Amino acid sequence: MNNINYLTTINFGLGAAESLSEILFELGVSRPLVISDHGIKSAGLLERPVFGFLKAAPIFLDVPSNPTESAVAAGLALYRQGGCDGVVAIGGGSPIDLAKGVALLATHDGELERYAAILGGVARITSAVAPLVAIPTTAGTGSEVGRAALITLDDGRKLGFISPHLIPRRAICDPGLTMGLPPALTASTGLDALSHCIETYLSPRYNPPAEAIATDGFQRIWKALPVAYADGSNAEARTELMMGALEGGMTFQKGLGAVHALSHALGGLKEAKLHHGTLNAILMPTVLRWNVKVEAVAQKVGYLERLAGLEHTTLADALDGLNHSLGITPRLSELGVPRHVIDWVCERAIADHSHPTNPRSLTKKDYAAILETVF
Repeated sequence: MNNINYLTTINFGLGAAESLSEILFELGVSRPLVISDHGIKSAGLLERPVFGFLKAAPIFLDVPSNPTESAVAAGLALYRQGGCDGVVAIGGGSPIDLAKGVALLATHDGELERYAAILGGVARITSAVAPLVAIPTTAGTGSEVGRAALITLDDGRKLGFISPHLIPRRAICDPGLTMGLPPALTASTGLDALSHCIETYLSPRYNPPAEAIATDGFQRIWKALPVAYADGSNAEARTELMMGALEGGMTFQKGLGAVHALSHALGGLKEAKLHHGTLNAILMPTVLRWNVKVEAVAQKVGYLERLAGLEHTTLADALDGLNHSLGITPRLSELGVPRHVIDWVCERAIADHSHPTNPRSLTKKDYAAILETVF
Protein backbone atom coordinates (compact mmCIF):
# COMPACT_ATOMS: atom_id res chain seq x y z
CA MET A 1 0.00 0.00 0.00
CA ASN A 2 1.25 3.52 -0.83
CA ASN A 3 0.10 6.59 1.03
CA ILE A 4 -0.43 9.47 -1.42
CA ASN A 5 -1.71 12.77 -0.05
CA TYR A 6 -2.10 16.22 -1.67
CA LEU A 7 -1.67 18.57 0.39
CA THR A 8 -3.02 22.00 1.39
CA THR A 9 -4.95 24.96 -0.04
CA ILE A 10 -2.79 27.28 -2.14
CA ASN A 11 -3.58 30.79 -3.32
CA PHE A 12 -1.37 31.27 -6.37
CA GLY A 13 -0.79 34.17 -8.73
CA LEU A 14 0.21 37.81 -9.00
CA GLY A 15 -1.58 39.70 -6.23
CA ALA A 16 -2.33 36.55 -4.21
CA ALA A 17 -0.85 38.16 -1.07
CA GLU A 18 -3.95 40.34 -0.87
CA SER A 19 -5.86 37.29 0.39
CA LEU A 20 -3.91 37.05 3.68
CA SER A 21 -6.36 38.91 5.92
CA GLU A 22 -9.28 36.86 4.63
CA ILE A 23 -7.36 33.61 5.16
CA LEU A 24 -6.49 34.49 8.76
CA PHE A 25 -10.17 35.22 9.40
CA GLU A 26 -11.13 31.85 7.91
CA LEU A 27 -8.59 30.08 10.15
CA GLY A 28 -9.79 31.93 13.22
CA VAL A 29 -6.41 33.59 13.79
CA SER A 30 -6.82 37.00 15.38
CA ARG A 31 -3.32 37.58 16.77
CA PRO A 32 -0.64 36.04 14.58
CA LEU A 33 3.07 36.00 15.23
CA VAL A 34 4.85 37.18 12.07
CA ILE A 35 8.12 35.36 11.37
CA SER A 36 10.38 36.83 8.70
CA ASP A 37 14.02 37.98 8.61
CA HIS A 38 16.05 41.16 8.54
CA GLY A 39 16.75 40.83 4.81
CA ILE A 40 13.03 40.74 4.00
CA LYS A 41 12.45 43.78 6.22
CA SER A 42 15.36 45.68 4.65
CA ALA A 43 13.99 44.92 1.19
CA GLY A 44 10.76 46.67 2.19
CA LEU A 45 8.50 43.67 1.62
CA LEU A 46 6.93 43.92 5.08
CA GLU A 47 6.04 47.56 4.40
CA ARG A 48 3.90 46.76 1.40
CA PRO A 49 0.28 47.87 1.82
CA VAL A 50 -0.93 44.28 1.58
CA PHE A 51 0.77 43.56 4.92
CA GLY A 52 -0.23 46.84 6.54
CA PHE A 53 -2.77 45.23 8.86
CA LEU A 54 0.07 43.19 10.46
CA LYS A 55 1.82 46.27 11.90
CA ALA A 56 0.26 45.69 15.32
CA ALA A 57 1.31 42.02 15.37
CA PRO A 58 4.47 40.85 17.16
CA ILE A 59 7.24 40.13 14.67
CA PHE A 60 10.28 37.86 14.94
CA LEU A 61 13.16 38.65 12.57
CA ASP A 62 16.20 36.91 14.10
CA VAL A 63 16.05 33.93 11.75
CA PRO A 64 19.43 32.30 10.94
CA SER A 65 20.12 31.18 7.37
CA ASN A 66 19.89 27.64 8.73
CA PRO A 67 17.16 27.66 11.44
CA THR A 68 18.32 26.69 14.89
CA GLU A 69 16.80 25.27 18.04
CA SER A 70 17.71 28.44 19.96
CA ALA A 71 15.95 30.62 17.37
CA VAL A 72 12.84 28.45 17.64
CA ALA A 73 12.93 28.94 21.40
CA ALA A 74 13.22 32.71 20.99
CA GLY A 75 10.34 32.80 18.53
CA LEU A 76 8.24 30.62 20.82
CA ALA A 77 8.87 32.97 23.74
CA LEU A 78 7.59 35.91 21.65
CA TYR A 79 4.57 33.84 20.54
CA ARG A 80 3.63 33.16 24.16
CA GLN A 81 4.43 36.66 25.35
CA GLY A 82 2.13 38.09 22.68
CA GLY A 83 -0.72 35.71 23.38
CA CYS A 84 -0.62 34.59 19.75
CA ASP A 85 -2.99 32.07 18.21
CA GLY A 86 -1.26 31.40 14.88
CA VAL A 87 1.82 32.11 12.79
CA VAL A 88 2.40 33.93 9.50
CA ALA A 89 5.75 33.15 7.84
CA ILE A 90 6.96 35.63 5.20
CA GLY A 91 10.24 34.78 3.52
CA GLY A 92 12.25 31.91 2.12
CA GLY A 93 12.65 28.43 3.50
CA SER A 94 14.42 29.54 6.68
CA PRO A 95 11.59 31.66 8.12
CA ILE A 96 9.02 29.08 7.03
CA ASP A 97 10.91 26.17 8.60
CA LEU A 98 11.48 28.16 11.78
CA ALA A 99 7.77 29.01 11.86
CA LYS A 100 6.96 25.30 11.68
CA GLY A 101 9.13 24.72 14.73
CA VAL A 102 7.38 27.51 16.65
CA ALA A 103 3.91 26.32 15.60
CA LEU A 104 4.84 22.81 16.75
CA LEU A 105 6.20 23.71 20.18
CA ALA A 106 3.39 26.21 20.78
CA THR A 107 1.09 23.22 21.26
CA HIS A 108 3.41 20.28 22.01
CA ASP A 109 5.28 19.77 25.28
CA GLY A 110 8.92 18.87 25.70
CA GLU A 111 12.17 19.57 23.89
CA LEU A 112 12.29 20.01 20.12
CA GLU A 113 14.53 16.95 19.72
CA ARG A 114 11.79 14.50 20.71
CA TYR A 115 9.87 15.40 17.53
CA ALA A 116 12.74 14.70 15.10
CA ALA A 117 11.89 12.08 12.48
CA ILE A 118 14.95 9.88 13.02
CA LEU A 119 14.22 9.80 16.75
CA GLY A 120 10.66 8.55 16.38
CA GLY A 121 9.09 11.98 16.50
CA VAL A 122 6.73 11.64 13.52
CA ALA A 123 4.08 9.84 15.57
CA ARG A 124 4.35 12.44 18.37
CA ILE A 125 3.28 15.35 16.15
CA THR A 126 -0.49 15.82 16.23
CA SER A 127 -3.07 17.96 14.49
CA ALA A 128 -2.84 20.41 17.42
CA VAL A 129 0.02 22.26 15.65
CA ALA A 130 -0.83 25.99 15.68
CA PRO A 131 -2.27 27.38 12.41
CA LEU A 132 0.46 28.48 10.02
CA VAL A 133 0.16 30.52 6.84
CA ALA A 134 3.28 30.45 4.64
CA ILE A 135 4.08 33.21 2.14
CA PRO A 136 7.28 32.45 0.20
CA THR A 137 9.34 35.35 -1.10
CA THR A 138 11.71 33.10 -3.05
CA ALA A 139 11.00 30.40 -5.61
CA GLY A 140 13.08 27.61 -4.16
CA THR A 141 12.48 25.58 -1.05
CA GLY A 142 8.86 24.51 -1.50
CA SER A 143 8.56 24.62 2.29
CA GLU A 144 5.22 26.39 1.93
CA VAL A 145 3.67 23.04 0.97
CA GLY A 146 6.26 20.75 2.56
CA ARG A 147 5.66 18.49 5.51
CA ALA A 148 9.20 18.90 6.85
CA ALA A 149 11.24 21.48 8.71
CA LEU A 150 15.02 21.29 8.92
CA ILE A 151 16.37 22.70 12.16
CA THR A 152 19.88 22.57 13.64
CA LEU A 153 19.87 21.57 17.29
CA ASP A 154 22.09 23.23 19.86
CA ASP A 155 24.50 20.26 19.66
CA GLY A 156 25.03 20.81 15.91
CA ARG A 157 22.82 18.05 14.51
CA LYS A 158 20.66 19.24 11.61
CA LEU A 159 17.50 17.15 11.89
CA GLY A 160 14.29 16.80 9.94
CA PHE A 161 10.93 17.26 11.62
CA ILE A 162 8.36 15.57 9.42
CA SER A 163 4.58 15.31 9.65
CA PRO A 164 1.56 16.13 7.49
CA HIS A 165 0.52 18.31 10.44
CA LEU A 166 3.52 20.58 9.73
CA ILE A 167 2.24 21.44 6.27
CA PRO A 168 1.04 25.06 6.50
CA ARG A 169 -2.74 25.34 6.68
CA ARG A 170 -2.60 27.76 3.77
CA ALA A 171 0.10 28.77 1.30
CA ILE A 172 0.07 32.11 -0.51
CA CYS A 173 2.33 32.06 -3.57
CA ASP A 174 2.54 35.53 -5.12
CA PRO A 175 5.27 35.78 -7.79
CA GLY A 176 5.18 39.54 -7.36
CA LEU A 177 6.97 39.13 -4.03
CA THR A 178 9.98 37.63 -5.86
CA MET A 179 10.41 40.43 -8.40
CA GLY A 180 13.15 42.18 -6.43
CA LEU A 181 15.16 39.05 -5.71
CA PRO A 182 18.81 39.60 -6.76
CA PRO A 183 20.24 37.37 -9.51
CA ALA A 184 22.50 35.35 -7.18
CA LEU A 185 19.61 34.48 -4.87
CA THR A 186 17.34 33.80 -7.84
CA ALA A 187 19.95 31.29 -9.04
CA SER A 188 20.59 29.48 -5.75
CA THR A 189 16.92 29.19 -4.81
CA GLY A 190 15.89 28.20 -8.32
CA LEU A 191 18.53 25.48 -8.45
CA ASP A 192 17.31 24.28 -5.05
CA ALA A 193 13.84 23.86 -6.54
CA LEU A 194 15.29 22.09 -9.57
CA SER A 195 17.11 19.63 -7.32
CA HIS A 196 13.83 18.84 -5.55
CA CYS A 197 12.15 17.96 -8.83
CA ILE A 198 15.07 15.81 -10.00
CA GLU A 199 15.65 13.93 -6.74
CA THR A 200 11.99 13.21 -6.02
CA TYR A 201 11.47 12.00 -9.59
CA LEU A 202 14.41 9.61 -9.26
CA SER A 203 13.41 8.35 -5.80
CA PRO A 204 12.51 4.64 -5.90
CA ARG A 205 9.26 5.12 -3.98
CA TYR A 206 6.09 4.42 -5.96
CA ASN A 207 4.10 7.62 -6.45
CA PRO A 208 3.14 8.36 -10.08
CA PRO A 209 1.28 11.60 -9.22
CA ALA A 210 4.42 12.96 -7.57
CA GLU A 211 6.53 11.93 -10.57
CA ALA A 212 4.18 13.75 -12.96
CA ILE A 213 4.33 16.88 -10.81
CA ALA A 214 8.13 16.63 -10.48
CA THR A 215 8.69 16.40 -14.23
CA ASP A 216 6.33 19.31 -14.88
CA GLY A 217 8.19 21.37 -12.28
CA PHE A 218 11.55 20.38 -13.79
CA GLN A 219 10.48 21.56 -17.23
CA ARG A 220 9.14 24.89 -15.96
CA ILE A 221 12.26 25.67 -13.91
CA TRP A 222 14.66 24.58 -16.66
CA LYS A 223 13.08 27.09 -19.07
CA ALA A 224 12.31 29.92 -16.66
CA LEU A 225 15.36 30.10 -14.40
CA PRO A 226 17.84 31.54 -16.94
CA VAL A 227 15.21 34.12 -17.98
CA ALA A 228 14.43 35.19 -14.40
CA TYR A 229 18.17 35.34 -13.63
CA ALA A 230 18.77 37.67 -16.58
CA ASP A 231 15.64 39.77 -16.04
CA GLY A 232 14.24 39.66 -12.52
CA SER A 233 11.24 41.78 -13.51
CA ASN A 234 9.95 39.25 -16.06
CA ALA A 235 6.54 38.39 -14.57
CA GLU A 236 6.01 35.31 -16.72
CA ALA A 237 9.39 33.80 -15.80
CA ARG A 238 8.87 34.61 -12.11
CA THR A 239 5.45 32.97 -12.21
CA GLU A 240 6.76 29.84 -13.94
CA LEU A 241 9.67 29.64 -11.50
CA MET A 242 7.39 29.94 -8.48
CA MET A 243 5.06 27.26 -9.84
CA GLY A 244 8.03 24.96 -10.45
CA ALA A 245 9.28 25.52 -6.89
CA LEU A 246 5.79 24.86 -5.53
CA GLU A 247 5.64 21.62 -7.51
CA GLY A 248 9.03 20.60 -6.16
CA GLY A 249 7.65 21.00 -2.67
CA MET A 250 4.52 19.03 -3.50
CA THR A 251 6.65 16.00 -4.35
CA PHE A 252 8.68 15.81 -1.12
CA GLN A 253 6.57 12.91 0.14
CA LYS A 254 8.21 10.71 -2.50
CA GLY A 255 11.58 11.29 -0.82
CA LEU A 256 14.79 13.04 -1.80
CA GLY A 257 18.25 11.50 -2.04
CA ALA A 258 22.00 11.80 -1.63
CA VAL A 259 22.15 15.44 -2.70
CA HIS A 260 19.98 16.45 0.22
CA ALA A 261 21.51 13.95 2.63
CA LEU A 262 24.84 15.70 2.06
CA SER A 263 23.54 19.27 1.90
CA HIS A 264 21.61 18.79 5.16
CA ALA A 265 24.82 17.60 6.82
CA LEU A 266 26.91 20.41 5.34
CA GLY A 267 24.29 22.92 6.44
CA GLY A 268 24.92 21.91 10.05
CA LEU A 269 28.60 22.91 9.95
CA LYS A 270 29.72 25.62 12.32
CA GLU A 271 32.88 26.25 10.29
CA ALA A 272 31.04 27.89 7.36
CA LYS A 273 27.67 29.50 6.64
CA LEU A 274 26.41 27.70 3.56
CA HIS A 275 23.33 28.33 1.42
CA HIS A 276 21.26 25.17 1.03
CA GLY A 277 20.41 25.82 -2.60
CA THR A 278 24.02 26.48 -3.56
CA LEU A 279 25.07 23.22 -1.93
CA ASN A 280 22.41 21.28 -3.83
CA ALA A 281 23.50 22.89 -7.09
CA ILE A 282 27.14 21.93 -6.53
CA LEU A 283 26.31 18.34 -5.53
CA MET A 284 23.62 17.53 -8.09
CA PRO A 285 25.76 16.82 -11.19
CA THR A 286 28.16 14.50 -9.35
CA VAL A 287 25.42 12.61 -7.50
CA LEU A 288 23.55 12.24 -10.78
CA ARG A 289 26.61 10.62 -12.37
CA TRP A 290 26.70 8.11 -9.51
CA ASN A 291 22.99 7.33 -9.61
CA VAL A 292 22.68 7.04 -13.38
CA LYS A 293 24.58 3.74 -13.22
CA VAL A 294 21.30 2.20 -12.03
CA GLU A 295 19.31 1.21 -15.13
CA ALA A 296 15.96 2.51 -13.86
CA VAL A 297 17.59 5.85 -13.09
CA ALA A 298 19.23 6.00 -16.51
CA GLN A 299 15.81 5.60 -18.16
CA LYS A 300 14.29 8.36 -16.07
CA VAL A 301 17.24 10.68 -16.67
CA GLY A 302 16.84 10.07 -20.38
CA TYR A 303 13.27 11.33 -20.10
CA LEU A 304 14.43 14.48 -18.28
CA GLU A 305 17.03 15.05 -20.99
CA ARG A 306 14.30 14.90 -23.62
CA LEU A 307 12.15 17.35 -21.64
CA ALA A 308 15.13 19.72 -21.44
CA GLY A 309 15.79 19.38 -25.17
CA LEU A 310 19.26 17.91 -24.63
CA GLU A 311 20.43 15.98 -27.68
CA HIS A 312 24.22 15.94 -27.52
CA THR A 313 24.97 16.29 -23.82
CA THR A 314 24.04 14.51 -20.61
CA LEU A 315 21.85 16.08 -17.95
CA ALA A 316 24.78 16.07 -15.50
CA ASP A 317 26.98 17.97 -17.96
CA ALA A 318 24.12 20.36 -18.74
CA LEU A 319 23.67 21.02 -15.00
CA ASP A 320 27.38 21.86 -14.76
CA GLY A 321 26.88 24.32 -17.60
CA LEU A 322 23.77 25.80 -16.01
CA ASN A 323 25.59 26.27 -12.70
CA HIS A 324 28.44 28.04 -14.48
CA SER A 325 26.09 30.35 -16.38
CA LEU A 326 24.35 31.28 -13.11
CA GLY A 327 27.57 32.03 -11.25
CA ILE A 328 27.59 28.96 -9.00
CA THR A 329 31.04 27.84 -7.85
CA PRO A 330 31.78 24.15 -8.55
CA ARG A 331 33.90 23.72 -5.39
CA LEU A 332 32.97 23.38 -1.73
CA SER A 333 36.43 24.60 -0.74
CA GLU A 334 35.65 27.97 -2.33
CA LEU A 335 32.74 28.30 0.12
CA GLY A 336 35.08 27.85 3.08
CA VAL A 337 34.35 24.18 3.79
CA PRO A 338 37.45 22.65 5.46
CA ARG A 339 38.57 19.20 4.38
CA HIS A 340 38.70 17.83 7.93
CA VAL A 341 34.87 17.81 8.16
CA ILE A 342 34.37 15.24 5.38
CA ASP A 343 34.20 12.25 7.72
CA TRP A 344 31.71 14.02 10.03
CA VAL A 345 29.56 15.09 7.07
CA CYS A 346 29.47 11.55 5.68
CA GLU A 347 28.35 10.15 9.03
CA ARG A 348 25.54 12.70 9.19
CA ALA A 349 24.54 11.98 5.58
CA ILE A 350 24.14 8.25 6.29
CA ALA A 351 21.87 9.13 9.24
CA ASP A 352 19.83 11.69 7.29
CA HIS A 353 16.18 11.01 6.44
CA SER A 354 16.90 11.60 2.71
CA HIS A 355 19.55 8.87 2.53
CA PRO A 356 17.19 5.83 2.32
CA THR A 357 15.38 7.16 -0.78
CA ASN A 358 18.45 7.70 -2.92
CA PRO A 359 17.95 5.38 -5.93
CA ARG A 360 21.41 3.86 -5.53
CA SER A 361 22.62 2.43 -2.23
CA LEU A 362 25.56 4.51 -1.05
CA THR A 363 28.09 3.89 1.70
CA LYS A 364 30.04 6.32 3.82
CA LYS A 365 33.00 5.72 1.50
CA ASP A 366 30.81 6.59 -1.51
CA TYR A 367 29.73 9.83 0.11
CA ALA A 368 33.36 10.71 0.80
CA ALA A 369 34.23 10.10 -2.86
CA ILE A 370 31.36 12.37 -3.97
CA LEU A 371 32.58 15.15 -1.67
CA GLU A 372 36.16 14.77 -2.89
CA THR A 373 34.92 15.22 -6.46
CA VAL A 374 33.41 18.63 -5.66
CA PHE A 375 36.00 19.75 -3.14
